[in-house]
Amino acid sequence: MEPQQQPPGTTEAMQTKPDHGEESYRGSGRLAGKKVVITGGDSGIGRAVAIAYAREGADVLISYLTEDADARDTAELVEEAGRKAVLVAGDLADRAHCEAVIEKAVTEFGQIDVLVNNAAYQMTHETVEEVSDEEWTRTFDINITAMFRLVKAALPHMDAGASIINTSSVNYDMPKPTLLPYATTKGAIANFTAGLAQMLGDRGIRVNAVAPGPIWTPLIPATMPPDQVAEFGKNTPLGRPGQPKEVAPVYVLLASDEAAYISGAVVPVTGGKPIL
Repeated sequence: MEPQQQPPGTTEAMQTKPDHGEESYRGSGRLAGKKVVITGGDSGIGRAVAIAYAREGADVLISYLTEDADARDTAELVEEAGRKAVLVAGDLADRAHCEAVIEKAVTEFGQIDVLVNNAAYQMTHETVEEVSDEEWTRTFDINITAMFRLVKAALPHMDAGASIINTSSVNYDMPKPTLLPYATTKGAIANFTAGLAQMLGDRGIRVNAVAPGPIWTPLIPATMPPDQVAEFGKNTPLGRPGQPKEVAPVYVLLASDEAAYISGAVVPVTGGKPIL
């Protein structure tokens, strides 16, 4: 049985390690020279995206919560691909830290071509009464308010052709009641994406979202009870959870110039669960 962890969880502590594409992802120069910011880039989907982006030719700033081996391991994988890795630790619930992340990226890279808003917080609760005001507010601050703050800070450093990619979830369309605060923010992210894409269209900046289904990351054993962890992803038509490496190629496409006419989209990666 997968050991329980304290949130946000670490890859190192997982018994069944996720596959981020460490051995399988092969780049082809689709993001050559691009400068990227990825929040929640130390593990899970964020790590898989960082690996893929680096192997496609991008330099990557990895924003993450606390100092741990996951962030250092991800940075090493970026550097092994011959690209620059910048690590920035801190809490995105803090407006000043959101601004500091962007300031660091501009200092290191001179510009921002791709902003991946991926960091998220969730906890499982059986009743509404279990959700404190503090947890509700923190979930919104990390999952959606930080996106707004990061975008505002990044826009002066983004030119036409740049891309913003937000991580939503299958929960925006099929909210899981035990993840009420998280699922609510994921619906907000889908609407934020749709509205921002229209607002930034005349600047030539594209905005899209990815809506993953059940993806095997440290967040799962850190935020769900053991019985749910054991059954995680088995209710999908494909009958299993996805691996982070199976989500990353969508982020590559949306960041690339090949997606020049894709904006305002929410792309599902759900193992067969339909999103309407």
